[in-house]
Amino acid sequence: MDMQASRQLAVTQQQAWDALNDPEVLKLCIPGCDKVEPAGPEKFVIGVALKIGPVSAKFTGKITLGDMHPPNSYTLAFDGQGGAAGFGKGTAKVVLTPNEGGCELAYAVHAQVGGKVAQIGQRLVDGAARSMAEDFFKRFDDEMRRRYPAPATAGP
Repeated sequence: MDMQASRQLAVTQQQAWDALNDPEVLKLCIPGCDKVEPAGPEKFVIGVALKIGPVSAKFTGKITLGDMHPPNSYTLAFDGQGGAAGFGKGTAKVVLTPNEGGCELAYAVHAQVGGKVAQIGQRLVDGAARSMAEDFFKRFDDEMRRRYPAPATAGP
């Protein structure tokens, strides 16, 4: 499965970078997430409950950050196990580009799934992945707006 998209954020590139590397922000923004804990430099242990079609499972795994160019980009590798439900693994390239409105966050994901999750059909898996990505970025945008409210503009 391959997926790519971008989203405009109303925060600076540095603010977005810091948040994308903050376990607490990630835990708040990843759908179904109940754990994001540091496990060494640029490594996190993660716990996520997922439901894709008829398959529900608790996935545990790790995220490793690499090819880091703060505050511009990094690549993250993820690997999660969901017991009998299967597994998911892959990579995502994340790029932050400053602009007049704050910054643009662009990502490109390549992922594989196996086990029961893979047996339910690629269209259902792809749809669930796209929905989760959209949900993450909506939550992330909402959290950035909460942490960094836009300054009030002065009237005439």
